[in-house]
Amino acid sequence: MTFIKSISGIRGTIGGRTGDTLNPLDIVKFTTAYAQFIGGKKIVVGRDGRISGLMVRNVVVGTLMGMGYDVIDIGYATTPTTELAVRMAGADGGIIITASHNPRQWNALKLLNREGEFLTAADGAEVLRMAEEEDFNYAEVDNLGTCTIDDSFNQRHIDSVLALKLVDREAISKRKFRVCVDTINSVGGIILPDLFKALGVDYEILNGECTGDFAHNPEPLEKNLQGIMDKMKQGGFDLGIVVDPDVDRLAFICEDGRMFGEEYTLVSVADYVLSHTVGNTVSNLSSTRALRDVTEKHGGKYTAAAVGEVNVTTKMKEVGAVIGGEGNGGVIYPESHYGRDALVGIALFLSSLAQKGCKVSELRATFPEYQIAKNRIDLTPETDVDAILVKVKEMFAQDATAQVNDIDGVKIDFPDRWVHLRKSNTEPIIRVYSEAQTMQQADELGKQLMQVVYDMQ
Repeated sequence: MTFIKSISGIRGTIGGRTGDTLNPLDIVKFTTAYAQFIGGKKIVVGRDGRISGLMVRNVVVGTLMGMGYDVIDIGYATTPTTELAVRMAGADGGIIITASHNPRQWNALKLLNREGEFLTAADGAEVLRMAEEEDFNYAEVDNLGTCTIDDSFNQRHIDSVLALKLVDREAISKRKFRVCVDTINSVGGIILPDLFKALGVDYEILNGECTGDFAHNPEPLEKNLQGIMDKMKQGGFDLGIVVDPDVDRLAFICEDGRMFGEEYTLVSVADYVLSHTVGNTVSNLSSTRALRDVTEKHGGKYTAAAVGEVNVTTKMKEVGAVIGGEGNGGVIYPESHYGRDALVGIALFLSSLAQKGCKVSELRATFPEYQIAKNRIDLTPETDVDAILVKVKEMFAQDATAQVNDIDGVKIDFPDRWVHLRKSNTEPIIRVYSEAQTMQQADELGKQLMQVVYDMQ
């Protein structure tokens, strides 16, 4: 069983002993600390389709009411829908009940500020501190909060996507696209059909029932997507689309059943945006170099940020980026809002495809070719991650061909490849991402660094 506290919230497996898992006692404590920190009177709560979602929702909403907050419960909702709902409702904050790409036994609380954006690292650390101190002050009986159910925000989210200047509804409708979509038994199966209808797109949904009993591992990686890939190979579809349980990550599949590459979701959308809007881009350190290449082709400047959505959005604001995100399929388009949003990504990608008049595989062939190997090392309680990262940094400090970046773990950049080691914020693992011209080269580089870690354990 697992329980992880981080600046981005709390996350863990459901069931088991207190202190070891995500359980009602810790949910109450953490929610109370957040409510006391955020201040104000109104908080939005949304949840994905996880089996444990209703239980966690009841604990969160009851705790907020006990703190005197009026809760706007938007029910089943994507992460970007909840982010937008905070702004649209004029709320003081929001809590998203989702463990994103984690398996079915996991759940988590993600915390938003009054802008509908994730708390900064400093604010998240303060909430954790307050939760540990447990110096709480609940409302008197006459000052308890209320709970209002409001299911209007899915449509309001769709309306906001359709209103974006670069979403070309006319061109999309004229192409008469037919898409196959895997919504992994969560909230994507609720909102995406309405988006496709609004865009004039014919669709077939796989795993569309919002049961939380995921049909496969919910992380949108090729090894987990054989079902939709086989469906695409049968023909009859222009595009395959895959989202994660809270619909902030997005992966595409070509018309012939080959992966477009989750790293190239952001690259392709950024290329479209930059062809219409001059500006800069940002992605995290673990993302493909292809975004840098595309950005420079359009005359912009690319900047890398530490991993984590709040780190990317902070850097985007600093450099005035017009598009950004993460190589895991997360598209952040400030014209909409500062949050990863698969609906925005889908609409912009279809607009690009419609205007270019090409197939998905043909579009993919226009981008620089890189291959990323994504490996992981499971941690034990005895693993000293900091010592491992120091050792790796020392190994390459004297290498004239290597540039070492330690703002988030350790990334070693070579002229023709890179490797990045960092401790995950969401799982008890070290992520080892490496990129090169071929998958063999990328995998070899990653495994070279993994062996260093194994030797130290």
